Amino acid sequence: MKKLSIILSLIFVLTLVGCTGKEPTPQDEPTPNQQQGEQTTQGASLEDYLDYQANTKYYYEGHGNEYASFTKYVDYKSDGKVQLRTNNGGTETVRVLGIENGQLIQMLGQGETYYRENLTNSPKLDYNGEVILKEPLQEGTTWTLPDNRTRTITGVDVEVTTPAGTYKAIEITTEGEYSKIRDYYAPKVGLVKSLFVGEDDYEVSSVLSKLEKETPLTQSVTIYYPNIDDDKLRTTNVEFSFKTNDITKDILAKELKKEAGDRGRLIGENVKIQSLYLNQDGRVYVDFSKELVTEMNAGSGYEAMLLQSIVNTLGDYYGVSEVYLTIDNQPYSSGHIEMKKGEFFKVTRD
Repeated sequence: MKKLSIILSLIFVLTLVGCTGKEPTPQDEPTPNQQQGEQTTQGASLEDYLDYQANTKYYYEGHGNEYASFTKYVDYKSDGKVQLRTNNGGTETVRVLGIENGQLIQMLGQGETYYRENLTNSPKLDYNGEVILKEPLQEGTTWTLPDNRTRTITGVDVEVTTPAGTYKAIEITTEGEYSKIRDYYAPKVGLVKSLFVGEDDYEVSSVLSKLEKETPLTQSVTIYYPNIDDDKLRTTNVEFSFKTNDITKDILAKELKKEAGDRGRLIGENVKIQSLYLNQDGRVYVDFSKELVTEMNAGSGYEAMLLQSIVNTLGDYYGVSEVYLTIDNQPYSSGHIEMKKGEFFKVTRD
């Protein structure tokens, strides 16, 4: 039981992240002097402590565990919530945080999430989730987590030196039966250091090492396309770039319209992806505008290959085996291929 408790605490410290739903403005950006510690924690709000910066890649240097080093990126900021993506080299985890009743709460945590989708309004949000930070923001504020660990504000204006700079931070200590975690948050920056201490003084640390501003999130996406020479599908990997709050379906549509080498475009110039999401039934739902059919200009065989290429591309990106593809919210119909209501396209990877 002791070993299990330590492992669970260690996973927590390596994946804990936070932020706010406040949209950044020029005056919100910390100056170099502020990043060097001149901005204190006095008068700071919940938003200030967890205000991660849009279009910025956070690098954390880790010691004591292979997953202690990680990067962090803000996928979305909307409706007073923020969605963070953490990549530790082994997996990508997405979390949604928001402020409710004087508490900053982790409302959603989802591992193995390699696709990008706005979850800040997901029906799975838990407004009674784990409390990351709680008012009053002063030393001594204490609360109990669902697993019976105790979390306490144990310091304010604590000076923390990192490779990225020196910060004035608030110290939050989480204590369990066999472990202790200290997290340090700086106003207008976010998490700058996390330290896990287990039995026999076993330590794992993650420290902010670099902030890379005006940097998009990049993803390598496999795109399928027909090869007219042998009537088979081929693949190519394309680098997608996403800024904070970019809409995935729009970026995807833009890429599918491009021609590259012997790969023709998969959709016409005026085609719109009107909706795209991973449903709770484990299938991807995508709705195209009517131009998908009117601008296709293909015989039945090539049309089937184009559709399979689109389905495979979406299926691979979301990691699913079925795609429900519609035109203006109606089952796909072109004269050559007629789908029934509720009938799914199968992803093929051979």
